[in-house]
Amino acid sequence: MKNQHHQHSDHHHHHVEEPSRAKLAFSATLHCLLGCGIGEVLGVIIGTSLRMSNVNTLILAVTLGFLVGLILGIRPLLKAKFDFKRALKTVLIAEGLSIVVMEATEVLIEVYTPGVMAAGLTSWIFWAGMLLAMSGGFIAAYPINYYLIEKGIRHQH
Repeated sequence: MKNQHHQHSDHHHHHVEEPSRAKLAFSATLHCLLGCGIGEVLGVIIGTSLRMSNVNTLILAVTLGFLVGLILGIRPLLKAKFDFKRALKTVLIAEGLSIVVMEATEVLIEVYTPGVMAAGLTSWIFWAGMLLAMSGGFIAAYPINYYLIEKGIRHQH
């Protein structure tokens, strides 16, 4: 009987295997990093270019990071014929926590890494700080995405 069950279950494994949760979480976190990173770097470049205060620059960077992250999440849902309200709600639930954790981590790293906020756009310290912040944001958001995928709250588009 046990052998029959084993043969029966083997029969079902001929389908294409789904990616592991770890791979899905990595992909989802990378997707989040792309949106947050584009928006955040754009915000810091704009804020620095306009000589805005550090606080205002960070507010702009986080706002743009969140908006670009949401837009990148909503686009495939709109293509899949979701109406805008449903797409926005889905992305806020599925990706909102990941974006918040990533943005908060990035801002903390930028603020507490010596010289980053005072460095100009042409300074290697500025770009090293941005790279460090994005790396930290990825590391912080990965377990969030893993958990959301494990619970079926989030999937990769």
